Amino acid sequence: MNASQIMVLIGGLLVIAFILWWFFGKHTEAVGQSTVVDDVQNATIVVDGGYSPSTVVLKKGVPAEVNFEMRDSTACLSHVVFQQLGVDKDLTKRKVTSVKIPTDKQGTFNFACGMDMFHGKVVVK
Repeated sequence: MNASQIMVLIGGLLVIAFILWWFFGKHTEAVGQSTVVDDVQNATIVVDGGYSPSTVVLKKGVPAEVNFEMRDSTACLSHVVFQQLGVDKDLTKRKVTSVKIPTDKQGTFNFACGMDMFHGKVVVK
């Protein structure tokens, strides 16, 4: 093997390792907490190429709203869908769109973009 063949082999192995890490590696995700103001808890999720944070934790028994702050104009992220709650909100109508979350019992409410490509969840504890 000459030097160029060794370089191509090493480059190929690095690309394979990166692909394996990207699809199968454990990635940390940001978890946001809510703040309570006037007996209502609020959490903000920034919509910009995805959801940040992608997970929000709410307190059980305290009325809650999750605010989606729109910073991205892609068609996919123009809607947020909470299938379990029957909610499909258009995020392009205003800069911040609120969704009321029931907090009467513990559970997880998954949400996604209109095309189901980007996902997140709201956890009531």
